[in-house]
Amino acid sequence: MIPTNANEMGNKAARGEIPVAPPRLPPLGWRLVNTRDFGLLFSGQVISQIGDSLNKVALLWFVYELTGSAIKMTVIGLLQTIPPLLFGPVIGVYLDRLPKKAVMIWVDLVRTLMILCIPVLYAMNALTLARLYLFVFLIAIVSTVFGPALASAVPDLVNRSQLTSANALIQSTTYIGILVGPAASGLGIALIGAQNVLYIDAATFFISALCLMPIRVRASGAATGQSAVPQTFAHELLVGFRFVFLQHRPVFLLMMTATFYSLGASAFVFLLPVFAKQALRVGPVELGVLWSALGVGMLVTSAWLACVKQDGLRNRLRMISGSMAIGGLAVCWLSLLETPLLASVLMIIIGGSTALFTPIVWALLQEMTPAHLLGRVFTTFSTGSMSSAMAGMAGFGWAADRVGAAASLIGIGLILLGTATVAALISRHCGGPRLTGVM
Repeated sequence: MIPTNANEMGNKAARGEIPVAPPRLPPLGWRLVNTRDFGLLFSGQVISQIGDSLNKVALLWFVYELTGSAIKMTVIGLLQTIPPLLFGPVIGVYLDRLPKKAVMIWVDLVRTLMILCIPVLYAMNALTLARLYLFVFLIAIVSTVFGPALASAVPDLVNRSQLTSANALIQSTTYIGILVGPAASGLGIALIGAQNVLYIDAATFFISALCLMPIRVRASGAATGQSAVPQTFAHELLVGFRFVFLQHRPVFLLMMTATFYSLGASAFVFLLPVFAKQALRVGPVELGVLWSALGVGMLVTSAWLACVKQDGLRNRLRMISGSMAIGGLAVCWLSLLETPLLASVLMIIIGGSTALFTPIVWALLQEMTPAHLLGRVFTTFSTGSMSSAMAGMAGFGWAADRVGAAASLIGIGLILLGTATVAALISRHCGGPRLTGVM
């Protein structure tokens, strides 16, 4: 019998005779943001990434305002790049000995104090250029610890099936920072001065530390596989290198893929202003639009990846291969364009395709690597990627001066297509659902 009124429908629903539709839930990955622990981590990262972008813009402007020298300003970028190259593997060994949550909290608190020192010394007329450079270098050393600690902590906060979504959400905080931070920093510099923007920057890292403190981290079993006898630093360092380069073939293959990716992706961002001026003949406003388009594509892909159910190994590698192929072809096509509007569309595609790489690779590493080696593996990857990025920026920058930006873009596109090929070959080599092969 069909109910004839709302009361009868309600009575039947109450008796369980009519199924009640379940409440609509957010997509799978985004449910993590609603959980207590990952939600706090995500919120803290959004705030600290905005602060990191504030810091980069404000520091560069502050140094230029202080010295009037472009060369002295570029030293800031150099000082921020050197620590991951010099100290990455060393940091990895100690990171594997320490609780990751405590490490991240202390890193944020130390960054808070160090950044505060810059405007305080400036207000006291005690800030010299040498002291400023020293603080920038120390902040960069401390910041080098945070990324690997964060990547190592994610498996202790989410289930294995949620790793790709969690990494995508963490990556999206970087893009939110890039989209919001520079504009907010520019406005702050105009209204209150670069030195006062640094106070706001310090506050963002302090808030990030406060967000981390209540997080409950599962026991990771980091000691599993470690000898009961304390090992020397050199031995632990060697164990990490041996795992990446000799013992676990899939990890080594991923390392090679990440090296190719960093070589091309970092060079592309570095060459964008040159391409905008030489090929598109546009000014700084249009360049800003192109950069924003790149950021939009990255953010959209990260949001989409957070909603996608984590697939098997082979399919995830094929996703990397397909996205790198699309990105490589888009970069090659970009070299032929002279229309800013079409270039902006391609920038969205390029941003979207390249943003898919890191969350998937991080998830694969988190699945394959024993908990007691995560710090060493991620710092090794970071060091390799940074070295490759510097080589790409230098090499393709030289090529842009010699043969032009368009030819360099084609070279970058070919590198990304090479990355797609390597990922496709790995997917064929690994036939099982997991990467477990050992050399």
